[in-house]
Amino acid sequence: MTTASAESSDAHRLSAEDITLGYGDRVIIDGLSIDIAPGVITTVIGPNGCGKSTLLRSLGRLLRPQQGRVLLDGKAISSLKTKDVARVVGMLPQSPVAPEGLTVADLVARGRHPHQSWIRQWSATDEAEVMTALEQTGIADLADRPLDELSGGQRQRAWISMALAQGTDILLLDEPTTYLDLAHSVEVLDLVDRLHDDLGRTVVMVLHDLNLAIRYSDELIVMRAGNIVAKGKPGDIIDAALLREVFDLAASVLEDPVSGRPMIVPIGTRHVLAAYENPTQSGAVRDK
Repeated sequence: MTTASAESSDAHRLSAEDITLGYGDRVIIDGLSIDIAPGVITTVIGPNGCGKSTLLRSLGRLLRPQQGRVLLDGKAISSLKTKDVARVVGMLPQSPVAPEGLTVADLVARGRHPHQSWIRQWSATDEAEVMTALEQTGIADLADRPLDELSGGQRQRAWISMALAQGTDILLLDEPTTYLDLAHSVEVLDLVDRLHDDLGRTVVMVLHDLNLAIRYSDELIVMRAGNIVAKGKPGDIIDAALLREVFDLAASVLEDPVSGRPMIVPIGTRHVLAAYENPTQSGAVRDK
């Protein structure tokens, strides 16, 4: 069993206890425990197939553990009503799909569904929440545009708006920068970071781009083969040895001149200065 934090789960709103996750007979994660720090941005990183998205799906109650349990506010998330969970946890899956022709405003309005019932129908409050979400993400002027006419960055903003309209305290984002170019990726992550700062939400993301994960995260969870190898602040845990252990990657870890955080420079076999041609012998791979 891998335990990523020695802190009491009582201090955390979202946590997992000794969970085993998989699909059919295939086990992806076996006996993992984790506490998600409240009020910060936590990003899960690791090589393909290590269980990052599987872990996030279980935290969002999209995948039920085969063993163990996920806790939300101290209660097993599987025991809670779907709408009750949806009022607290907003989940944006990787590459979400919307019906053809759906407008931005219609999509964002779907975020209010957890607050509807046969007694409580659509109200002025719901309308205001939708407009607030659109304004927070800077796309209020796109409300009447069909979703499929938007750029990739605009579309991601619309999906994030829907999650915001839920009014949740916890936001789970699975690869929010998938298929986006670098400029749009930075745009979306700037938005997530700003929303976290302004609204105090707990954010858990899965990202593939390691340098963006380092820059935009308060905490990192580093996974390999279904286990958590490291957890902590990027500046405390990212070094050349970890990258080699987790990603089988030879790299130099420098200080990012923009953020002051670690910056990873991969070392391949081509277009490499002589001093870096054999990094394990030359000592060119440096920590932090």
